[in-house]
Amino acid sequence: MIKACVIGWPISHSRSPLIHGYWLRQLGIDGSYTRQPVEPASLSKFINELGTAGYAGCNVTIPHKEAVFELVAGADASTERLGAVNTVYLRDGKVLGTNTDGEGFINSLRQGAPDLKLANQRAVILGAGGASLAVVNAILEQGVTEVAVANRTREKAEMLRHRFGSRVTPIDWVETADQLGECCLLVNTTSLGMKGQPALELDLSRLGKHAVVTDIVYTPLRTRLLEDAAARGNRVVEGLGMLLHQAVRGFSLWFGVTPQVTEELYELVARDIDPDFRR
Repeated sequence: MIKACVIGWPISHSRSPLIHGYWLRQLGIDGSYTRQPVEPASLSKFINELGTAGYAGCNVTIPHKEAVFELVAGADASTERLGAVNTVYLRDGKVLGTNTDGEGFINSLRQGAPDLKLANQRAVILGAGGASLAVVNAILEQGVTEVAVANRTREKAEMLRHRFGSRVTPIDWVETADQLGECCLLVNTTSLGMKGQPALELDLSRLGKHAVVTDIVYTPLRTRLLEDAAARGNRVVEGLGMLLHQAVRGFSLWFGVTPQVTEELYELVARDIDPDFRR
């Protein structure tokens, strides 16, 4: 049996076992995927003994992504730019790391808005935290000419410019509404609008009707930002898609088969989040 898991502290909230368990059943693979609570003091030991414990690899969630980056034997160039790992796998006895958050975001966007062109366009990102790093990096890799990053603390947005270069433009949070006019994509990477968090208050009146709006928050499945955008005619992409798509490459690395993000899987996880979910 091939074993994989997701680690974090805490970890009981993770829906990754639901996703990977669905694929294991669907593809008829003799494997398991579990939650493993790992406190920070035990992280190095767990990663170093991953193979000995019989694991092909693991997913990594908060608060361990940056710490695991320092523990793995190697990482790809995109992950090096991020300084954070969300997927660990073993090759030739070495513990390697990668980050699939960015491709998860892009592939979700492609599925939800297949005709969206990012090359030579402008995007606006809300937030400059850890989640923003992967999104900004992924969008830059798609060839956008400018990514405007709005954050309540401008210094954090400035750090993204230092990390990724001159195509990142830090803007003050209060300027956000005025920056929407020429963007093709608006992304919320903050926790604002998440269940139990303050609402995201943003005037969308300057946003072009062609622009796509997405939110990495997936509880609720459709945030107020997405509701407001859809009501004015903008296409929206829910955050759950990113969660599903970021899981694909890890599964492939551990179990040797590339799974598909299907409507059935979306509905399975969506109903776990909201039992009243109906398409």
